[in-house]
Amino acid sequence: MQFEFPGTLALPDGRYLARGDGGPGEEQRVLVLETIAAPAAPRRRRRKPKDADAGEAPSPPPLTRVTAIRAEEPFESEDDAGAWLATALAGEEPTDAAVAAGIELLNRALHAQAVAAAEADWPALRPDQATRVLLGHGSGEQVASGQFTQAREVDVRGGASRRRQRDEQLRPQERVAAILGNRESPDACETIILRARADLDANRPREAALQLRVALEALLAELDGALNDADHESDMAELKARRAQAGEAANAALSGDPTAEQEHQVAALIDLGERVLRRRRVLRG
Repeated sequence: MQFEFPGTLALPDGRYLARGDGGPGEEQRVLVLETIAAPAAPRRRRRKPKDADAGEAPSPPPLTRVTAIRAEEPFESEDDAGAWLATALAGEEPTDAAVAAGIELLNRALHAQAVAAAEADWPALRPDQATRVLLGHGSGEQVASGQFTQAREVDVRGGASRRRQRDEQLRPQERVAAILGNRESPDACETIILRARADLDANRPREAALQLRVALEALLAELDGALNDADHESDMAELKARRAQAGEAANAALSGDPTAEQEHQVAALIDLGERVLRRRRVLRG
């Protein structure tokens, strides 16, 4: 899976080996980053400002090519690789799964970079932010250098996935203008639930459980009685009734990963919290 993102990423160019929880030989993948048309490295001493031509065309921005390579199980022949590619492109579900696996690996690496560099601001990337997305196969050296024996371009902007619909509902332009214009302030629970969702989607169940506990307490305090609506009151009552589940999952996360049942409960509570926030936005107009 290959993505081309405008600009540069926090992760330096290079090849990164990633393995799953099963150890060597299982879910082994390689992530390759290459910045194309990168600006020259900054000088040690800053240059003095100089005159600029207001009509001069802007410099072309750099482009970062990211290739996520499946490496644990090479194909026996080019025909096998071609059959795999045809299957992956046979419908929206297998194609979306391949895209999701590639972007998940990149965001996992960006998260590791942020933790290693102690950087708090590390927004996750989405496939639709890429200027180009390719799915293909090739030899080891080919894909490591961003080339393919056979590849197809994937449209990640067409259609309206459930995740994209949720993003559009939670971040409408009208509300952005209201917040920037200081006519409205976001609640704390909104920010924390977004963090919990990001951790859940990135397969970080411990962090998601810990974020959910605080998000749920903030939501119950900030949105209690916020709407004169029966569905709102019903959802708030369910959140209150399931508050203990969030606490138990967070307690479990302090010493290790929550159980599968607790992960399911965390996901359900995040969904429910997001539904409450969506309903408030819709009913308030």
